Amino acid sequence: MDSLRAELAALAARLIVEDGLDYGSAKRKAAKRLLGERVSHDLLPSNDEIEQQVREELALFHANTQPTELLRLRQAALALMEEFAEFNPYLSGAVWNGTATELSDLHLLLFTDDSKGVEIHCINRGLGYQVGMAPHYAGRGRVERLTLQWPVQAAQTIPAHLSLYTEKDQRGVLLPDAQGRTPRGTLSTLRRLLAGQEQSPENPTD
Repeated sequence: MDSLRAELAALAARLIVEDGLDYGSAKRKAAKRLLGERVSHDLLPSNDEIEQQVREELALFHANTQPTELLRLRQAALALMEEFAEFNPYLSGAVWNGTATELSDLHLLLFTDDSKGVEIHCINRGLGYQVGMAPHYAGRGRVERLTLQWPVQAAQTIPAHLSLYTEKDQRGVLLPDAQGRTPRGTLSTLRRLLAGQEQSPENPTD
């Protein structure tokens, strides 16, 4: 990675860790802050390069607090997945890959041919939600996404994003990424992970 990409990746990582930005927003803000203008996509660091910087940032400056926050968020994700278990949930994002901080949201992929059933479930459970769109995990267009506030403690909630897929989209969801890591986890895998019976997805070779 050349010096400019490295500098952009390091700044983007700090924005993700300290401000809770998503990767795309962090890239754009880092480029604007360093260069003051729009930058060709080819010059921007990849998500993998930024993630490596995020891990280094967490290890250097947040090693005493981040593991506790990660555990809390994974426990919240487990409860959320159990709530929507009938819709084949998969956990993704920073909470799954181990880079989550107190500013991180929960991200689930739900695989069901009854997307309206998810909305009805939310209504029946008193979970208000907003409807939006999100990129397809495999790059095939966009899918509907419900965003809600998931209660974790008295008067405390975590933003949770539920991306809705058809059942046939489930094929390929667990294919490893370029680093050999599983990019998402099932409910049973998260249970084993929290019980210490599954190796952490951020350290697949441990």
